Amino acid sequence: MPAYRCGATNPEITMKLYYSPGACSLSPHIALIEAGLPFTIEKVDTGASRTETGDDFTAINARGYVPALRLDSGDVLTEGAAIVQFIADLRPAAGLAPPAGTLARARLHEALNFIASELHKAFAPLFRPTTDEPGKEQARSAVAKKLDQVEAMLSDGRPHLLGDGFSVADGYLFTVVNWTGHVGIALDPWPNLRGFMARMAQRPAVRQAIAAEGLAEAA
Repeated sequence: MPAYRCGATNPEITMKLYYSPGACSLSPHIALIEAGLPFTIEKVDTGASRTETGDDFTAINARGYVPALRLDSGDVLTEGAAIVQFIADLRPAAGLAPPAGTLARARLHEALNFIASELHKAFAPLFRPTTDEPGKEQARSAVAKKLDQVEAMLSDGRPHLLGDGFSVADGYLFTVVNWTGHVGIALDPWPNLRGFMARMAQRPAVRQAIAAEGLAEAA
C-alpha cells in the first residue's frame, strides 16, 4: 500500500483510495497525485470482493466496485465523478476544478457526467464475459459514436477537455479512453483524441499512477 505525500498542504488528511489496476479508480488516483495530497492505496479484487489486506470490500463500499475513498474520519466516498471533485476542492490552488457556482464549474459537471453516463457506460458490455461477439461489435459501435463526440469537442485545438488547463475531467477521460487498447478499438479515426491521449500519457502524475498500479505505459 504505497503512501504518497507529494508536497501536500493538508498533512492531517490522509486518505486511502481503494482501486483495481486500470479501472476507473485510476482517475481519482491521478487527481490525488495532481493535487499533492497525502494518501495511500489499497488494491481490490472486485470479483472476490476482497482487498489486498483481506478485508471484505462490500463492508467498505456496499456497491462492490471501485473507486472508494476513505477519509481519516471514517467516511467513505464513492462514485468517481464525486470523488475527483472532492479532491479538487480540497486543494483549490492546484487548479483541478473551476470555482463552485461558475459556468466553468457547470461545464466540468457536464463533462464528468458525459464521461460517466455515456462513454464509460458504453464500454460495459466489452468487459462482460457473457457478451457474445455480435454484442461486442454492437458495443464497439456505441463506443465509437461517443468517441466521435469527444473528437468534436477537441476539434477546436484545445489541449484539454475544458480548454487550456488540465482538470479532473481530463484524468477521467484518459482513464476511460485508455480502455480502447484492451477491447480492440484503435484511435486512428480520432486524431485530436489520439493527441490528447499522448499528451496525457506524458503527465508526471499519470505516469506515477500507472506505475503504482503496475500497468504498462499507455499507448
